[in-house]
Formats: sequence, C-alpha cells, structure tokens
Amino acid sequence: MLGRTANSLFWMFRYLERAENTARLLEAALRMALTRDLATAEAEWRSVIATLGLQRAYDALHDGYDGLSVWNFVLRGPSNPGNVRAMFGAVRSNARTARTNISSDLWEAVNDNWMKLDTMLARPVGQMAVGEVLGTIRRAGTQVHGAFDGSILRDDGYHFSRAGTFIERADSTARILDMKYFLLLPSLSYVGSSLDTGQWEQVLRSVAGARVYSWLNAGQIEARGIVEFVVLDDRFPRSLAFCRNALRDCLGALARLHGEEGRAIALMRDSDTRISHLTVDQIFEQGLHEFLIDFLARNAAISQAIAQDYRFQA
Repeated sequence: MLGRTANSLFWMFRYLERAENTARLLEAALRMALTRDLATAEAEWRSVIATLGLQRAYDALHDGYDGLSVWNFVLRGPSNPGNVRAMFGAVRSNARTARTNISSDLWEAVNDNWMKLDTMLARPVGQMAVGEVLGTIRRAGTQVHGAFDGSILRDDGYHFSRAGTFIERADSTARILDMKYFLLLPSLSYVGSSLDTGQWEQVLRSVAGARVYSWLNAGQIEARGIVEFVVLDDRFPRSLAFCRNALRDCLGALARLHGEEGRAIALMRDSDTRISHLTVDQIFEQGLHEFLIDFLARNAAISQAIAQDYRFQA
C-alpha cells in the first residue's frame, strides 16, 4: 500500500475517533452543568477546554466559561482549527484520498454524515440544539465504524485504520482521566479521601463507561475502582489496556503482511514490559499523573514510529 493511502486511512480514523470523543466529553459536561450550581458548571466547562488543550486560544476570545461559548468554540469556532466541523471535514478528505481502498458503504457513511454535520454546524449551536448535534456526532462515528467493520477487506488498510483508532482513543482516555483527576484530587497522595460521586461518574460518562462500570460494581462509585476500570480492565473497549492490546494486534498484523518488524513494535514491546503487570495500587504509588504522562508520551512515540516505519506523516 502506498504511504499516501496508509496515511489517509490512519488519519481518517484518528479524526473520526477524536470527533466522537469530543462529543462525549461535551455531553458529559452538559449533563453536569445542568445539575450543578453556576460555579461548578463554569469549572466543568473550563475542564473541557483544558482537556482538549484549547485554553490559550479560547481565553484569547472569551472572558468566561459558559456552555454556549465553550461548545460553539469546540464544535465550530473559526479561530479553533481543530473544531469538530473541521475534524469531520478531515475525515471526509482522507476518505476521498483513500477512495479506491475503501468500500462504497464506508464512503457513503462518511459522506452522508459529513453533509449532515456540515449543515448543522454552519450556524451557531444554541441551547435547544446542542443535544441533537452531539448525538448526531456520536451516531456518525457508530455508522462509519459499522460500515467499516462490515465491508472492509482485512488487509493492511484495515490495520492502519484500526491503529489510528486505538492510538487516538488511548490518547483521549488518558487525557480525560489525567485532567479530571487533578480537578477532583489535586494532591498526589493515595486515594482515600471523600470525593464527589457525581464528578467521578463524570469521568465514566466522558469515556462512555458509566453504565457498564455501574453494572460491574453494583453501582458503587469510588476513585480507585474507576481508575482500575479505565486503565487496566481489558474488557472495556475504551480502557488503556484494551487500546494497547488492540494496537499490539494491529502492529503484529502489519509486520506479518509487510514481512518485517519496525520500530513501532519495539516501542510497543518496551511499553508492555513497563506497564503490563502493574496493579492499580502500584499506579497510585508512583503517581497517577506521572503514569498517564508516561503513557501519553509512549503512545505518541508509537504513532510517530508507525509513520516512520511505513513512510507517511504522523
């Protein structure tokens, strides 16, 4: 496969995952803001901007953190080049570049959803419309992934696409957990204090894990269990462990198809050696923030190595 096509498939699914994760983060913040006082709501919206790394750009235009300003900046703000409207435009652009390597079903799912979202985000999103917009973004991700899983040949293009998905998903989950942890527990001491249950549930909602975590833990919400679930539970498809395992499988499949192992696999093995046997107690002992920063750095290094191994841009 040409590097240009591999690059398009890798980034098509990174942008798709990023758009969906952003919508989930906004949905969770909206739910929290509607049920709390004004000061808590403002802190919640601030955390969204901080988690997405947009604080400097947002602060240059706005004096405060209200929902209307935040979600419009994130979804469609012209001064925010990484807004969701632009993300989905990048999904479509990359799909078009790789058009001969994807199915008609997948192209139609991307193109139809892009047209729908581009129209919805062409004008400011008000209070009455934001829920519909966020739901449409999530459904777009579901539809595109469904078309992909049901119609794509399991060749190297499939594995480049999956690699992009899980690189991005792991990055998003780690950033959300790191930012929320600092908001909830600024001290790096071992978790044991009384924390706000609603805020920790917010962490789960941000990664689409509230219902399944509640089912597994009989509705008990506590910090240690949530961190163990989001970081180490390889049954949960948005956990760091699940993403790492899925990415390892993708890299192994690409190595077999191309007849050689690249630097990305070596970095993956090194990462596995360091974190595969960690317990949640050991993570807290070394510092959750330190663990997550190291994870993010290793995830980014693997992404760069994939690009170098297969000669495209990360």
